[in-house]
Amino acid sequence: MTWTEFERHHPALATEGRRQFYQWEIGLGFLATVRADGGPRVHPVCPVIGPAGLHVLVVAGPKQADLRRDPRYALHSDTCPPPRQEDGFSVTGQARGVTDPAVRRAVREQVLAERGGSAWPGLDDDALFELGVERCLLMLTQAGKTFPRGPTIWRARP
Repeated sequence: MTWTEFERHHPALATEGRRQFYQWEIGLGFLATVRADGGPRVHPVCPVIGPAGLHVLVVAGPKQADLRRDPRYALHSDTCPPPRQEDGFSVTGQARGVTDPAVRRAVREQVLAERGGSAWPGLDDDALFELGVERCLLMLTQAGKTFPRGPTIWRARP
């Protein structure tokens, strides 16, 4: 399922997930991929959540090679300061390389808008991946308006 579909079917959980990723105004998280030897690899990333879905831009290197070889991933939000230090949101699923120029343009425009019109060098050279949603985990230190304290787990139906 795409993030857009997830958001349509589970708007409250998607809103809370987006809030966790965007707690510092731009998307921040940690992307876990599977190395060629089967071990985990974790890198910081700036996920982009918008009308086009959930995307990451990835520079050429091990992380990009991992996703092209084995599309399984896990994405976890950045950490929160106390007293909400246990809060977080993670999503797992399969990444898919995106070559559609319209989607790439939409993601690029959002990246620029989130950063006051500027971005990192090489933005246009980075590979774009859409992250499919198969499972989400929301962890809250304190109960929120919609979700209880502790874990809230959602899984896509097979």
